[in-house]
Amino acid sequence: MNMNELSAKKSLGQHFLRDESAIRRIVDMMGIEADDHVLEIGPGPGALTRYLRESVCSRLTLLEKDDRFAALHSSCPRPGLQVIHGDALTYPWEKLAAPCRIVGNLPYNIASPLMWDIVSRTRGYVRAVFMIQKEVADRILAEPGSKTYGALSVWIQSYAVPRKGFIVRPGAFSPPPKVDSAVITLTPLPRTDFPRDAAALATLLKICFQQRRKQLQRILRSHFSEENILASLEESGIAPARRPETLTPEEFQKLALRLFYA
Repeated sequence: MNMNELSAKKSLGQHFLRDESAIRRIVDMMGIEADDHVLEIGPGPGALTRYLRESVCSRLTLLEKDDRFAALHSSCPRPGLQVIHGDALTYPWEKLAAPCRIVGNLPYNIASPLMWDIVSRTRGYVRAVFMIQKEVADRILAEPGSKTYGALSVWIQSYAVPRKGFIVRPGAFSPPPKVDSAVITLTPLPRTDFPRDAAALATLLKICFQQRRKQLQRILRSHFSEENILASLEESGIAPARRPETLTPEEFQKLALRLFYA
């Protein structure tokens, strides 16, 4: 069966990108080099994959959950090609070999947790290019103090430098989604700049952004002693009356270490 004859599965959040101009722009943004290992998440019918197959990358891995497309891609060999029939949410990102570039038109329903894992667990990637819901892209790119700034913003920016690419309208997909999409790039920060304790940071973000409009001192009282809170805020250079949405990623990292290791 031809890949283009296979319909999208609503249960997997599939919306297949058909716009050739958008596909070429995504490939250009990846900056693929000869020694690269490229991993595509959810290749589907292969509109983007076709360009990746023709690229100079030495290795190409296709990670596909849909058994229909996994089987069809496996039937079309290419030197250095590996097709993995599996779920990106359970993929061992720590084992991804360097240098690697990651790309994918990510299903809206898993994009946030998937990127959360990729930036914090992958050690070998040099760039990631993702097509995601525009609203999620806005959150990732948000700056402290903005309405869209939240836990996802802080987490991604603690591990990578996100950059805005371009907007893709619903008509570029089959079937068309109900909202606009956006392409972003993520470039990892130096390992020395990564948070020293990812678990502590994740816990603090969850605590703080559940009550983002309240003052930090009030939010933290339900989880830490008053003495620890005041000392931690002072040592981190953060006023007790500030609200979570005003803190930079670096301030969150400092505060997490001090609160959990006082």
